[in-house]
Amino acid sequence: MGSQQSTVDFILEQIAEAGEVRARKMFGEYGIYCDEKTVAFVCDDELFVKPTKAGKAFIGAFVEGCPYPGAKPYLLISGDKWDDREWLAHLIRITAGELPLPKNQK
Repeated sequence: MGSQQSTVDFILEQIAEAGEVRARKMFGEYGIYCDEKTVAFVCDDELFVKPTKAGKAFIGAFVEGCPYPGAKPYLLISGDKWDDREWLAHLIRITAGELPLPKNQK
């Protein structure tokens, strides 16, 4: 189906305080980056955040979902949480903090 650019733009706007954020189109969907780390995906207009220990603890009762067939479970963030800019930016910030820097491509 593919995600709408407007959905991605809204999410990027909401998480702008998390750090240097950007999106990259991938196969009709989008990868979300924070400080050059892949922290989430937007697939079929749904937000999937990489699961980390701190992210799970921050959310508490979390729901998991797979962003695409064959993917490992990610934290599925419901649309009503997208409106809470501070909460969403904090989740992205702590997720990025637990993830390693990407390896250099040669």
